[in-house]
Amino acid sequence: MLTADSFVRSGKVRDLFSLGPDRLLLVASDRISAFDVVLPTEIPDKGRVLTGLSRFWFDETAAIVPNQVVSTDPKDLPGERWSASDRERLRGRMVVARTARVLPVELVVRGYISGSGWKEYREHGSVCGVALPAGLRESDRLPEPIFTPATKAELGEHDINIDFDSMVQLLEDWPPNGDDWLGRDAALAIATLARDAALRLYAAGAARCAEAGIILADTKFEMGLVDGELVLVDEVMTPDSSRFWDAGAYEPGGAQPSYDKQFVRDWLAGQAWNKTAPGPALPPDVVDGTRARYVEAYERITGASFQRYLEEDVVAP
Repeated sequence: MLTADSFVRSGKVRDLFSLGPDRLLLVASDRISAFDVVLPTEIPDKGRVLTGLSRFWFDETAAIVPNQVVSTDPKDLPGERWSASDRERLRGRMVVARTARVLPVELVVRGYISGSGWKEYREHGSVCGVALPAGLRESDRLPEPIFTPATKAELGEHDINIDFDSMVQLLEDWPPNGDDWLGRDAALAIATLARDAALRLYAAGAARCAEAGIILADTKFEMGLVDGELVLVDEVMTPDSSRFWDAGAYEPGGAQPSYDKQFVRDWLAGQAWNKTAPGPALPPDVVDGTRARYVEAYERITGASFQRYLEEDVVAP
């Protein structure tokens, strides 16, 4: 049973519960956010798409960087307080994870110029201090993937793109054990490890997506420390954390058809809304269209049936 005394916190999508001093239960909800606001309308099965796809990527990338996953099986929830209905409700949307001290920065990698990166490029000719060639069009492929970290905003606020030196400074000022601060050398070492791991993860993900006819335009990772080791946490290369474009329809010079929540952002852009909570309710066609895009991303990338995942909790063809 998920009780108030075990509750840790809620993010935009996930709810976290304590399973003891070194274990967490991460539960992916069907909530959806846009422009850093959690919208009042949920997307059916969205949490299971995010969890299933993350499980796939955690397995695929374990040789690149270790992760915090302990189990995804409701049978492994400790104790006898979990009823059959509890376990069924959590099936397909839960992860038992090692407790990590999560880095206070989003680890963003861009292979194409879009979103906030496109806006920053138009203003400065660079993104997060990385100089880029002149004359790029929106959605152009970059000469090589770039690492563009960002701050982690509080709910309702906006992430801010920063350069690598600012990331190092954030880590230097961050207490990884609650009371001890990193020195400059340790902060630089962790930042470098995280950057290099993020670039390798992106390369592996982009290659897999390309096989499925999908462009991984950009994505963000989260990492943390477990017993001093850098590990991958939260979610990995999902429609919530990535821009997935249809390679067959790709045409630089503007926005691209996507398998992510850009469909929701585009609808919201046409509404009279000041981008503050609670946000407008989504109409049924936007809900259905968003679910369909998320499911298609899952199936094309994994090569597996989402219906089978719903029925059997198995990520496999």
